[in-house]
Amino acid sequence: MPDNILFLFFATVAVWLITLTFFFARLLRHYNTLSRGVSQKSLKTILEDLLKDVDLSKKNIQQLKEYTSKLDKEGSLHVQKIGLLRFNPFKDTGGDQSFVLSLVDSTNTGVIISALYSRSGTRWYAKRVVEGKGSEYELSDEEKQVLKEGETVKN
Repeated sequence: MPDNILFLFFATVAVWLITLTFFFARLLRHYNTLSRGVSQKSLKTILEDLLKDVDLSKKNIQQLKEYTSKLDKEGSLHVQKIGLLRFNPFKDTGGDQSFVLSLVDSTNTGVIISALYSRSGTRWYAKRVVEGKGSEYELSDEEKQVLKEGETVKN
């Protein structure tokens, strides 16, 4: 009976050593993978360098977020919607020679240019628009329509 216990003890120790050897080999392989291409640096130095790189990357990402937010804010002030409508304001002239052109930003603030063609000549008008309404002059039906139907400029 003591031989069986002794055998069981040695078998358990052997299994334990094999298991430890397996995990140690995996750990060593992982360490070698981490330190591949690095000459004579300890794992601590490698990990410290990685943490510095991560911190630098976080700072760069934060700067990029702030920069894109600034660009987005400034970009809303640029011409984003362009509308064009040709029409015939007078029944005695032929064709849709007159037009309305709107150039506005995301808040419908900008300018509307109108050209009215008649037999005696073409008259040009420009109106300043603030948030979809004429700032000094009332907008005509055609100008309101071109503001409503203006297409967003795509980059």
